[in-house]
Amino acid sequence: MSQNLTFWMSICFLVWSCACSADVRELAGLWYQVPEGWVYQGQNGLAAAGLKPVAKVALTGGHFWQQVDFDINIARRHVLDFKNTSTIGHFRHIILNAQGLPVADVQGGIQSSEENPFFLRHGRELDLPVGRYRLLTELDSPFFLADPQPYLDTLDNYRQAIKPGNALTLLCLGMFMGLMIYYAAIATARQSLSAAMYSTFILGNLLFNGTALLVFPELFGVHWIYLVSVPILFSNCAYILFVMSLLEIQYDAYPRLYTAGAVLLAMLGGLMVLAMLMPHWSLEIDRYGVGLFLIYGLVTGVVRSLEGSVTARLYLCAIGTFFVLGITSISVNSLSFYTLYVEHMGLLSVSVEVILLALVLSYQFALLYRDKEYALERMEHSNRISRTDALTGLPNRVALDLALETLPQHGSLTFIDMDGLKYYNDRFGHERGDELLRVFARHLSDRLGDRAQAHRLGGDEFAITCEQGDVSWVESMLAQAVEDMRAGGFGFAGASSGSAYVHETTGKEELKHMADCRMYKNKRLRKRSRYEDQENQFQHNQLGEE
Repeated sequence: MSQNLTFWMSICFLVWSCACSADVRELAGLWYQVPEGWVYQGQNGLAAAGLKPVAKVALTGGHFWQQVDFDINIARRHVLDFKNTSTIGHFRHIILNAQGLPVADVQGGIQSSEENPFFLRHGRELDLPVGRYRLLTELDSPFFLADPQPYLDTLDNYRQAIKPGNALTLLCLGMFMGLMIYYAAIATARQSLSAAMYSTFILGNLLFNGTALLVFPELFGVHWIYLVSVPILFSNCAYILFVMSLLEIQYDAYPRLYTAGAVLLAMLGGLMVLAMLMPHWSLEIDRYGVGLFLIYGLVTGVVRSLEGSVTARLYLCAIGTFFVLGITSISVNSLSFYTLYVEHMGLLSVSVEVILLALVLSYQFALLYRDKEYALERMEHSNRISRTDALTGLPNRVALDLALETLPQHGSLTFIDMDGLKYYNDRFGHERGDELLRVFARHLSDRLGDRAQAHRLGGDEFAITCEQGDVSWVESMLAQAVEDMRAGGFGFAGASSGSAYVHETTGKEELKHMADCRMYKNKRLRKRSRYEDQENQFQHNQLGEE
């Protein structure tokens, strides 16, 4: 999809350039390299000045002049600009008429404080009558990204032709800024190395493209041309670390890939030192660095993809696209377009990579979030199991201890000891006894509703917590639950209970002990009452027989 997008964007630029290039004239002439200390002193021709001719401008920079003659057949406003690249430290255009008199002398460049009349462009507006002219162009720059070549266009045509490139620049740099801030925030919040290195990678490209495409010089007055080359050196290192973090390249699991990454980082560090010693070569060193991290990313993506890593496969799509576009961008020195620079091609390729990598990181973050949610669900499930009685589904003794921690001072605790469990176990088996416990738990919970909570402590022991402390209501609901059981087939079921208020004790252990003692006291009273009832019935029967 990204390749199709890039293809169609390129087609659109090509169509636009062809439509706007009818009046464009490339002013190609012979370049001369200027020796140190040489100064232009108004000469009409450069050949007579004894300068050394060269085939083209060296990408490692230097001081150059070009001479070319041209004709103006229709008098109108023109614009003089460079094609192929905008990375030019300083330039100067001197136009001489047929008599050798200067009619225009304009200058500019990234290192120049001269204001550009056209936004994000080196174009200079000229008013040239019909006639023959000679253009003398001076270039003085520490390096060039591609071959700068002067061209002449009409004012109206130029104004339209520069719009797509400027729109692309602002759109992509705005996207870089947003993603850089976003992933920097994620890196800070989550302590994520991959997000931090990804943000650093974007920052390097933001500084490079922002300077090379004149955004920083024009909008912020930043004229340090080495912002074109230096940030990429750090960006290359950040990308290696990003790949190693994203694809989990650890020494124990992938010793060769890890070692290769470490070696590349050391090599890139050496290239940084070399760039400091040879600043004119810094942009060329950037090209080698980009090539190195592209190859490493591609190889690492292939290896991890073959192992079945979904993240690696998505990353491989991104790096594969970037590899084609990136290699093309760093190897092209001349374009057939006039207002679309090599810098625009690089910007477009990095933008595609940035978007695709953002999707890869989003997928990875989604996986981490899903794993975290699953772990939380499992933990919650384990906690729920650890606090729930398996037989009845009621909260267990652990849950009771937690509930007692938040029970208010006017709350109450009721302990319950069931009657009849041994009878049903011995007479009908443990299955029937378990059914007794389940039925009692169901009826008790239904009766209590939301006003109180029943717990099973184990065996035939239960408890009830009531935040309102309505003990009489609790005991009434308990009695009704027992009656429900008896009506449902458990005629020998019963329950003894004992209650205590929180304000009567100083701690939960004392509260449980008090409720337990009162429960056993009531149980003994019930047994004694039942025994006395049986004795009275026996005596009544004896008197009846007499």
